[in-house]
Amino acid sequence: MRTVICIPTYNECDNLAPLVEEILASIDAVDVMVIDGHSTDGTADIARDLAKKSDRVSLVQPVAGGSVATAYAEGFRQALRDGYEQIVQMDADFSHQPRYLKHLLEGLQTSDVVIGSRYVAGGSVDQWSLARRLVSRAGNVYVGTVLQMPYQDTTSGFVAFRRHVLEAVDFEELQGEGRAFQVELKYRAHRLGFTITEVPIHFWDRVVGSSKLTTMSAVDSLVNVLKVRLKGD
Repeated sequence: MRTVICIPTYNECDNLAPLVEEILASIDAVDVMVIDGHSTDGTADIARDLAKKSDRVSLVQPVAGGSVATAYAEGFRQALRDGYEQIVQMDADFSHQPRYLKHLLEGLQTSDVVIGSRYVAGGSVDQWSLARRLVSRAGNVYVGTVLQMPYQDTTSGFVAFRRHVLEAVDFEELQGEGRAFQVELKYRAHRLGFTITEVPIHFWDRVVGSSKLTTMSAVDSLVNVLKVRLKGD
């Protein structure tokens, strides 16, 4: 089945080329879609160069000033228009290692959604402080409790979808940003009765550059979980 890896980027000039090259080298039958949020460091130019070298790479640029959720929505929309049957989302900073892509895609043989999970047996996190680990685990327990979802890593951004899931979840209307977007996307798939499984990954902290996550985005995510539950979508 035709498969595309959707990678949102903003100022990832040091990471993008080696990441894309590793993906293309590790799995023959996948394409890569870079969704660049109008980077100021030349990331889009790197993506264009990669696309010139390989017809397996494409560049999409959403409206300027858009969020990560906007980038993913544009990427998913384009992937569906292009006829892809399997769509994977992953970060551009090597925290999601390309070597795990084959495990996510293998999972799609029997599931509708496959989560690359830090918190199932065999999964782990590297280079995080104890405090950050506790906050992350507590956040996932909170999400699972409030939204009544049985998954261990609802905030994961390393996820593979069958086409029919994205056609059904109405991702265009998702209001959350960052972690909140990841959670609500899974929640809608869960409520619609799609089969969701988790496969273990080892999560590395970003290799180069600084994190885009902020304390405010974490707080917004917690608030958004309550909004989602109250809406009952």
